[in-house]
Amino acid sequence: MRPPILRRLLRRVASVAVLTLLAAHPLSAAAAPAAPAAAGLQQVTGFGSNPGNLQMFAYSPDGVAEGAPLVVALHGCTQSANAYYTNSGWTKYADLWGFDVVFPQTTSANNSLSCFGWFDQAESTRGRGEAASIVQMVEYAKQTYGSDGRRVYVTGLSAGGGMTADLLAAYPDVFAGGSVASGLPAQCATSQAAASGCQTGPQKLSPAQWGDKVRASYPGWTGPWPRVAIWQGTSDYTVYPANATALRDQWTDVWGIGQTPSSTRSLPGNTTQSIYDDASGQPAVETFSVSGMGHGLPVSPGSGAEQCGSTAAYFLNTICSAYHTGVFWGLDKDTPGGGGGLPAPAGLKVTGVTDSSASLAWNAVSGAASYAVYRDGAKITTTASTSFTDTGLTAGTSYRYSVTAADSSGTAGAGSSAVTATTSGGTAPARCFTATNYAHVAAGRAHTSGGHAYANGSEQDMGLYNTFVTHTLRESPAGHFVIADSGCQAGSS
Repeated sequence: MRPPILRRLLRRVASVAVLTLLAAHPLSAAAAPAAPAAAGLQQVTGFGSNPGNLQMFAYSPDGVAEGAPLVVALHGCTQSANAYYTNSGWTKYADLWGFDVVFPQTTSANNSLSCFGWFDQAESTRGRGEAASIVQMVEYAKQTYGSDGRRVYVTGLSAGGGMTADLLAAYPDVFAGGSVASGLPAQCATSQAAASGCQTGPQKLSPAQWGDKVRASYPGWTGPWPRVAIWQGTSDYTVYPANATALRDQWTDVWGIGQTPSSTRSLPGNTTQSIYDDASGQPAVETFSVSGMGHGLPVSPGSGAEQCGSTAAYFLNTICSAYHTGVFWGLDKDTPGGGGGLPAPAGLKVTGVTDSSASLAWNAVSGAASYAVYRDGAKITTTASTSFTDTGLTAGTSYRYSVTAADSSGTAGAGSSAVTATTSGGTAPARCFTATNYAHVAAGRAHTSGGHAYANGSEQDMGLYNTFVTHTLRESPAGHFVIADSGCQAGSS
């Protein structure tokens, strides 16, 4: 391995011949990007045959270690690589956590509104068009920046979100995870004429039918599948919330898990996070429903650890989606999955709970000098022991825990599988919600199958999935809903 300083110098020297500033290539469309907000954003030419006629921009912080992760970030319609670089918040965590970011850009030459062609199979399928160009950018980054091919992730907004889903389906061998913001399910539309229908209400397909669209994108692939985050505003009338439900159905089916969340929790910005664990207890799919948010990428300007980005057109001040997505992927060096060579601690289990504590134990790791314990993705303690009791918890609440081992130099290894501990007592008052079946599904209280809506948890058939059927749902415990049209005693609504 090259010394980091020398490696970065060689990278810069090798890239001089192929780097130009964005200002050297202005676009003629109304959505043409301005010059880069900082010298850190650079255009890369000669990254491949580029069958999709895209432009490649990259942000590569100084000091990134060999074998760092790579994030590919796709802008929305009428946006640019520079807009995403400036406003999305990804560069903050690239600096903090140490990874490179590639910002592909399409132009009015491809689409009059500078939209990625998520709806065009000539652009969105394996080995073709824009999708192939983006994968060439990934290969360039691996060869030039030393990016870890096992930790490549893709995220996108709106049309960029639709292309993200298509890329995850067509290239599960390239992308370890994805994040779709206000986007569309993979292969929802196969023509521009069908695109608007997907945006306002995708086909009422079963989870298996949605999953088949992914499986057909790379026939013969049996996994592993990418881990997928889905971000959606409940008041989005450009890409309707039904798309988030379809995305959830699609990727939980691909993973072979149900459409009922393993756990839910409230986050800032009126956001509800629903977690769908795989067979090993690790989150495979997560949905983030932002109440009242319209069409755009959630950001949260500020200097806090969980704040990022800046507000602009389609960058909406609610919650920092880049932070929560990065933690889900394990990009934070202080979270599981971002460490060095020690193996993950095995045998993590919950050994006991009270109404205010949870006790954990795990197997020792050879060479470990200490262990870090994480609650809901945040490190809460370091201990030399192979057991720990977390105190000061809220009664009747579920918490996710994982553990990493660190060597004598303090370098953390891989993260363990997660376990969930639910404290005893403290049953929260029920909540009641009266809305149409469509609104219940959009808010994450129900899901669809075969054209009907079903209450999450109880799986009660609520009737047709549309805006003309109304039910009252009672939630108790959290995430479990039952039909209560005849009357609902609730602590809040």
